[in-house]
Amino acid sequence: MDPIRNPYAPGAGQRPPELAGRDEQLAAFDVVLERVVKGRPERSLVLTGLRGVGKTVLLNALRSAAVRRRWGTGKLEARPDQGLRRPLSSALHQAVRELGHTDADSVDHVLGVIKAFAHRDAGAGAKLKDQWSPGIDAAVVRGRADSGDIEIDLVELFTDVGGLAADVGKGIAIFIDEMQDLGPDDVSALCAACHEISQSGLPVIVVGAGLPHLPAVLSASKSYSERLFRYQRIDRLARDAADLALTAPAQDEDAAFTADALAAMYAATGGYPYFIQAYGKAVWDRAPRSPITLDDVLVATPEAESELAVGFFGSRYERATPGEREYLRAMADVAAASEATPPVELVETQGVPTADVAAALDKKPQSLSPARDALLKKGLIYSGERGRIAFTVPHFGRYLREHVG
Repeated sequence: MDPIRNPYAPGAGQRPPELAGRDEQLAAFDVVLERVVKGRPERSLVLTGLRGVGKTVLLNALRSAAVRRRWGTGKLEARPDQGLRRPLSSALHQAVRELGHTDADSVDHVLGVIKAFAHRDAGAGAKLKDQWSPGIDAAVVRGRADSGDIEIDLVELFTDVGGLAADVGKGIAIFIDEMQDLGPDDVSALCAACHEISQSGLPVIVVGAGLPHLPAVLSASKSYSERLFRYQRIDRLARDAADLALTAPAQDEDAAFTADALAAMYAATGGYPYFIQAYGKAVWDRAPRSPITLDDVLVATPEAESELAVGFFGSRYERATPGEREYLRAMADVAAASEATPPVELVETQGVPTADVAAALDKKPQSLSPARDALLKKGLIYSGERGRIAFTVPHFGRYLREHVG
């Protein structure tokens, strides 16, 4: 097969040629956009799921839907070592520019508020050289969104931005990736701001994406967050959607898969979108001709697994310290020894008891807390419920058992 015509795209956050299995989420978001503009009550949206299920791709697709409706949009990626003010200021700056509001004075006022919000990141009384600026030409508006209390400031900021959008009959949508990495104060402020905006009916929504424990992070911050957001669990694709993700791009290139080849691809990828793209690319490059057969899949599988072992799994494993790696391997062994009904791959991503991991290492659970907490912060594992721990990356346990001694 011609590698130049290979349609598959196994890149981080890169949109696949066929966004299969996400029609329900896209259609629901279109309804949200319409309702918000019409002043109807609507909740902000939170997408949750494991690594490799396509949360970032879907987040970008939802943003594109908002852009097509001429909304103002901005996107940021949360990081554990960074506060919310700077990236949110940049995102809102872009959103205001996209609105296309014709009253220059009104726009400059809101941009000045955004700038004031950003400058508080350096602290009160900071010298000009220490103040970060989001590249806004407008003058700082004093006394608005600059109190230093992130919760008060964010409510005021969203109110002003929302008012600007309402003037032109549009909306503002802020998209936050890796939302679980926001600091506790920022999460609390974001919830409070979304709550205030929903009560006032202003056309501002937040669309967040994060790991499966994100709802617990939000709930720990504000008890009403369970009613504040619309939660959507993004999971691996069902068999028909996974087949479509492979066959539709191939058909566009005048190629096809046999039924046996598709069955083997689903067994190898588990329906996870990132794996589908990775295996699809490897199989296409290895197959001599169309249709792609079961033998082609079997020949290409080792190559796909080798690339995933280095780029997808290995890069994450390398971020762990020796003690953390020991903890990860023990998790994989405990999952494999589990007598639970689900397959091992599901046990690994649904959780194993922390007590069992400690027993496997012959250590007291308290002594393993530093390693566990560090892995949580690095996003390699998550805790969906008290006393249990799980991998954020599907098939990670299998990789550890096969490649780590």
